[in-house]
This record gives sequence, C-alpha cells and structure tokens, in this order.
Amino acid sequence: MITAIGDVMREAYTRGWITTRDGNCSLRRSESNILYITPGGVRKNIIYPETIEKIKILKRSTSSRNPAHNTEVLDTECLKNPSGELQMHWLLLRNHKRTRSVLHLHPTYIVAAMHAGLDLKDISKDFPEIYRYTRVGPNVPQVPPISDELARLTSECFDCSLNGTTSYDVVGQKGHGVCSIGKNPWDAFEHIERLEHICKIVLASK
Repeated sequence: MITAIGDVMREAYTRGWITTRDGNCSLRRSESNILYITPGGVRKNIIYPETIEKIKILKRSTSSRNPAHNTEVLDTECLKNPSGELQMHWLLLRNHKRTRSVLHLHPTYIVAAMHAGLDLKDISKDFPEIYRYTRVGPNVPQVPPISDELARLTSECFDCSLNGTTSYDVVGQKGHGVCSIGKNPWDAFEHIERLEHICKIVLASK
C-alpha cells in the first residue's frame, strides 16, 4: 500500500493533474503509530517507498486524573521534509481507527469548474455515476495554500467528526485543487477521477 502512493502520484502527473512538484498523498494504517506522507518540494513523478516521509504518532494524556484519556500528536521533533500540507492530512487522519489515505491534487477541470463559480456538490447531483460511489462535499473557499486555515476549512467541509468519520469523500478547494479520502491511495484517486470526469462534461456543455 505504501508503493501505491508513488503509483498514484505518477498517474496523476501522467494525466496532467499535477505538475512535477505538486500534490501530496498520505496514508495511515489501522491502529498504526506511523503516518506516511509524500515529501515536500520534490518531483512527485519519482516517488518511491524509500523517499516517503515516515512520521511517528505519539499518544499524550489529556487528563492527569485519568491517564487512559489520550490524544494523538505528531512527533514534530523528527520531521525531515514532509509535505507543506501536512496539517491538512493530519486533521483528516487523526482519530480515524481504520486504514485511510488522503490525496490532494490539482485536476484541471475541477479547478476550472470552481473558478467558473460552480458548486461541485450541486453539479454532482445530476450524475449518478458520481453520487452512487462518491460523496461530494461543499467547496472549500479560496484561502492561502499550505496554511492552517486551509487545513481547518477542508476538515470542516468534509464534516470530519471527533471520531474521524466524514460525511464526504472529496471536496474541491477553490483556486487551488481537490482533496479526497479513501481506504487506500487508489480509492482516493477514483473519487477525484469521477469528479474530474463530470466537471469536464459540465464545462463542455456551457
């Protein structure tokens, strides 16, 4: 599954959904204390398992009276060169008890649809091939990339709960790209693929 991170990024590059150093992907296995994420500022079309960043997840007590009450935090002291969107990935991976992958790309038609003022959640309702398999959330408003604000708003648009569950599989980020979650990198990729397809159809019909 770690190998799939590189495979997905290469496929995204081949399709023109990212330029060489764009995009990022992360993975956390069920109950694992390791977060895997693509490194920042490197060529994403040559990502391999040995180049993926591995970040330890630490448990810290939130109650002096009850040590069993723990919260999870990233071991930031050991960070090397993780993606600049690490905070966004972490907000979507923490608290989730099953294996989950987060994928962030910049597909042309998804970004163009939002630039044209279209609401991705709204337009997806007319296409059963997307809403039967992929739950599209509300657009994230335009905010600076690689920011805590983008991370927070993306998590909110996914309707991410305290136990890590989400109401949606993919959300667009206006002026920036798209973020999706799945059981593995390819599952997350397929959500973006479906949404990109219908955005292309809608824009072609204008």
